[in-house]
Amino acid sequence: MSIKKITLITGLLAGMLLFSGCENGAAGGDKMVLKAGFSTGTSDPRCVSTELFKEEVEKGTDGRIVIEIHPDGELGADPELISGVVNGNVDITASSAGNFATYDPNVGISAFPFLFEDFDEAWAFVDGETEKEAEKDLEDYNIKVLGHYDNGFRCVTTSDAVGPINSVDDMSGMVIRTPENQIVMQTMLLLGAQPKVLDFTKLYDALAGGEFDAQENPIPVIYNNRLYEVQSNLAITNHSYDTMLFVIRQDIWDSLSPEDQAVISAAAEKAQAKDRELVKTQTEEYITKLQEEGMNVTYPDLEEFKKATASATEQFADSYDPELLKKISR
Repeated sequence: MSIKKITLITGLLAGMLLFSGCENGAAGGDKMVLKAGFSTGTSDPRCVSTELFKEEVEKGTDGRIVIEIHPDGELGADPELISGVVNGNVDITASSAGNFATYDPNVGISAFPFLFEDFDEAWAFVDGETEKEAEKDLEDYNIKVLGHYDNGFRCVTTSDAVGPINSVDDMSGMVIRTPENQIVMQTMLLLGAQPKVLDFTKLYDALAGGEFDAQENPIPVIYNNRLYEVQSNLAITNHSYDTMLFVIRQDIWDSLSPEDQAVISAAAEKAQAKDRELVKTQTEEYITKLQEEGMNVTYPDLEEFKKATASATEQFADSYDPELLKKISR
């Protein structure tokens, strides 16, 4: 066993000791309160959908299991939320698949550039065997995947000083904020930009202060978090599909009765469907809303972008399962 895995498991055991009432809640009827943390605000589809999850779980367990939703980074930014699940300090979260790569790099495989043409194609992939195989080692880190929320297709916004993006050349040298997602960062490098990591909770202020020329996120995230107030231009690049893992602590899951597990699984399935519907609808509708808010929207020729990023899978030949890479190679 690697030193990294031993360290993580040691932290997990310490976190489990801090968790009180989990087994009693499952078997003896005591109330179990689970903290669900998110980096984004209450209007974000992941929070809205988790409200439905909360309602279904609390109704299905007659209030024995209570879900507390903590938005806006109250429990930490995405890396802290995921490590909180691993170490037992956060019970539930949803975050981009690539953000789990610290624990299992294969999980981020769906984020490789230009893999999917539309939502239906992307959903078929993340619900299929390849994604399941990519996630198989997460349970070793106390992470149980309940479902796959949707974050949409990532697009690029730029400041007024930089101007709009109409071609790959327009991205040359721009300093762009990305999450701590190696595939997204490498995609930006291949497009000629200079990626720089920053927690999402700090992004709005950083853009307002001119710390970045650009950022990239899905349309719903851009609109729901009012990034149009601090960025002038939006390029519909759809360079990376962003599935989000909706997860619960494995130790909590294991403590539940089969009946309570069934309630949570059914609730997660309903929440996943709601989230996907919201993200798809918002992606279609919010481009017009962003234009109404004053953003200049461009539609670059994506064939040029696809050619520039065609070697992305080769860049990760040493860190991803080669059999998985074969399944997604263009």
